[in-house]
Amino acid sequence: MNIKELHTEQKAVSAVSLFKSENGIANAIQIQKNETLKEHITKIPALLLCVEGEVVFENEKGEKQTLLSGDYVNIEPNVKHWVVANETSQLVLIK
Repeated sequence: MNIKELHTEQKAVSAVSLFKSENGIANAIQIQKNETLKEHITKIPALLLCVEGEVVFENEKGEKQTLLSGDYVNIEPNVKHWVVANETSQLVLIK
């Protein structure tokens, strides 16, 4: 199975549950080129992994990081953040 196959519709941003357990979750996220995962907050620490593509992760603290295939960023709880895709990208969010 391939992570791209989880996203059956051509939405600007698509999120699908990849794995769930008692201790956490993993979501597969697809963001189309030049689209944005709008600003939001997580209540618990999270990790965002870029599987394919190129995105820019930013937060309200002024941090800005470009993620390419294999790159990841730790997401702080209670800090607004958003993600912009420079190209159609596949991501995994673990929390």
